Amino acid sequence: MPRRGLVAGPDFEYFQRRYFTPAEVAQHNQPEDLWVSYLGNVYDLTPLAQEYKGKGHTLGQRRGCVWGVLGSWMASIDGSCSFPGDLLLKPIVEVAGQDISHWFDPDTRDIRKHIDPLTGSLRYRTPWGRFLHVPPQLPRSDWANDFGKPWWQGSRYEVGRLSAKTRNIRIINTLTSQEHTLEVGALESMWEILHRYLLYNAHAASYTWKYEGKSLNMDYTLEENGIPDEEEEFDYLNMDSTLYTPAVLLYFSDDLTEL
Repeated sequence: MPRRGLVAGPDFEYFQRRYFTPAEVAQHNQPEDLWVSYLGNVYDLTPLAQEYKGKGHTLGQRRGCVWGVLGSWMASIDGSCSFPGDLLLKPIVEVAGQDISHWFDPDTRDIRKHIDPLTGSLRYRTPWGRFLHVPPQLPRSDWANDFGKPWWQGSRYEVGRLSAKTRNIRIINTLTSQEHTLEVGALESMWEILHRYLLYNAHAASYTWKYEGKSLNMDYTLEENGIPDEEEEFDYLNMDSTLYTPAVLLYFSDDLTEL
């Protein structure tokens, strides 16, 4: 990881986050900004959506084509039939910003399969509708399968991991008395939390981060720095855990980020 000259820690210009919270994934819920999570990872499917947006697959002249139970044909005015790429995108766009782990078999990490009642063959189970890279129900010579690996296999769209457990932390700037509450992943290092905080203070790396008077090790997590997550204890005592949020204090040292 590239390091800056006078300031300890990573160069945030090239910094890559490891973890994203479900709330962050939920913000990317549009076709032009489309994220999903599944099986513990987060994926940016925006390039996939842009690639297939508006693409139609004309399937030749077949008069009287109708939208049948196979979901294979779509009627058009001139009598030709097509299966637009936008239609295959629809099930994906509808779950933008959501976790779709229920689509997958956790053992094979592939889309769940079932025995098709019409053909008696093993095929992908897509009750929400057939989507991109899923073969049609019946063999067809006009289905293009030259896309390589399906979009859900491999790591080409992966951007990080989904935080299985999140917690809130207050960050107080003792110089300006400003306070911000951040939702962070339990396994995030202090550098990753600092990266989140740059939205509120671009010079956060010029501060010493402390908890209860002790400087924090920025390579450690909150728990490793002695800042426990007491949510379970609050639940056990039937207390509202939002009544208390640990605070990290920031003390200005030198603004070496400008050098």
